[in-house]
Amino acid sequence: MLNYTFRRLMFAVPTLLAISFIIFALLDLAPNDPTGDLPLTIRPEVREKIRLALGLGEPFHIRYIKWLEQFFVNEPLNLVEQWWGIQIGDAENRLRVSSWATRSPVVDLIAEHLPQTLWVVGISYVVAVMIAIPIGVISAYKQYSIFDQLGTFISMLGFSVPTFFTGTLLIVIFSAQLGWLPSIYDTTHQVTDFSSFIEQIKQIIMPVTVLGLFSAAQLSRFMRSSMLDNLNQEYVRTARAKGMSEPIVVLVHVLRNSLIPVVTMIALSLPQVFAGAIITEQIFRVNGIGQLLIIAIQGADIPLVQTLTFIFAVLIVFFNLIADLIYGILDPRIRYD
Repeated sequence: MLNYTFRRLMFAVPTLLAISFIIFALLDLAPNDPTGDLPLTIRPEVREKIRLALGLGEPFHIRYIKWLEQFFVNEPLNLVEQWWGIQIGDAENRLRVSSWATRSPVVDLIAEHLPQTLWVVGISYVVAVMIAIPIGVISAYKQYSIFDQLGTFISMLGFSVPTFFTGTLLIVIFSAQLGWLPSIYDTTHQVTDFSSFIEQIKQIIMPVTVLGLFSAAQLSRFMRSSMLDNLNQEYVRTARAKGMSEPIVVLVHVLRNSLIPVVTMIALSLPQVFAGAIITEQIFRVNGIGQLLIIAIQGADIPLVQTLTFIFAVLIVFFNLIADLIYGILDPRIRYD
């Protein structure tokens, strides 16, 4: 297992390098001008000095190499210095990936907004998995029952309706009409007592519901399909013929084998939830990385867009590896030696 993990990590390095080059090239070659939003009264020579100060006067390959150095070397060194309280090299003159709009380090901006996204996305995905797996198991075991038909209808509804419509609908019903829940997520809210904890729960219910419904709809259908494939296998009939109880057959033997393809779906869907959170954060005004990405795109803040896009790519590669490793735990037939 360790050898396989090491080989996959070594294979991930050129993969991420290729992805970083594509992202950097596409965004760098796109028609954009960091001085485009400046007043027209600013003279062209001043605009050119601003572009040179941002590093745009250097050739493409030099800027790409510097971006790699800043992202893969300088930023990890800064994180180590912050976490361990030590100084490595000349920290004051170390180049960092900086935002064109705020001139702040991009990693610091992401670290500032990331906790809100992790809070909403993490809770929604845990809720989605906890709901989807039982619904998929029961729907498959009681195929064509009322529960199965109702679960299929709700899953198709949650999968088909986009998150921006679901979010807007919940705001209209529970905020505008009933007044039960706040329509705006207050990121400055602090939990200090029980009443503030209740307020935190109330403001997170709708964002979590929107993301959780969309994720649970996909996972429950996939879980149901995987369970149906295994319920008709010969090892299930053999287990029943040996006198095993039905809960043991379904929840131990069938469920474990059915989770093998579902693990891939769960692992690979998590980056998609981050992407879906971009729209949800705009609807509920969650000050997370989704809103940060939208602001960066609107302001043509290319370094910030490049970094956020590359982080999404890293998440996909990382959770792909996690899914492959969990395969070996769930299925004894899979060996990586």
